[in-house]
Amino acid sequence: MRAVIADDSVLLREGITRLLDEGGIEVAAGVGDAAALLAAVGELRPELAIIDVRMPPEYRDEGLRAAIEIRRRWPEVALLVLSQFVEERYATELLSGDTRAVGYLLKDRIADIDEFIEAARRVAAGGTALDPEVIRQLLARSRNADPLARLTPKEREVLGLMAEGRSNAGIAEALVVTTGAVEKHVASIFQKLDLPPDDEQRHRRVMAVVRYLNG
Repeated sequence: MRAVIADDSVLLREGITRLLDEGGIEVAAGVGDAAALLAAVGELRPELAIIDVRMPPEYRDEGLRAAIEIRRRWPEVALLVLSQFVEERYATELLSGDTRAVGYLLKDRIADIDEFIEAARRVAAGGTALDPEVIRQLLARSRNADPLARLTPKEREVLGLMAEGRSNAGIAEALVVTTGAVEKHVASIFQKLDLPPDDEQRHRRVMAVVRYLNG
């Protein structure tokens, strides 16, 4: 198994490289920023990428955004995120789809080297490794999030008219737009409110209205 490590700390990169080498995992490259990470993964196509979240130039969420890009471009590459922080927005995006071959561990909570190596192997084999604290924070964020906050002002207006019981044609007449434009807004509302496709669109309209009233 080959891995690429991305961390701006040379000492940490070398330390992880040594640990992985002792665990039988070859480190094909060690890089210090997100751009170099994408280049290395594209060239070497490793089985595993171990990625710090905050890297140059802004030390915010460059690594996690790079992980999402890797998942999009090279879905066969397993991802193990190592961080001191839970970056909720991009962590949620990374974990909201297919969670196979994905891990998110907090550096300060890794207390056992063998467990870390085992987690790396598990992720590379298609499994998942999530720190319990990561799960706790993401669940808290999910509970506190207002789903209506995802909607644009126009989508909120459409949903409000939907709550009045208007059809798409009635909404289009009220907003002086085409029925096709309303249909696009309605489809976007369903998607943003995480309402799955249903044989009867009326069911999704009712659920959308209920969430609007609860909000």
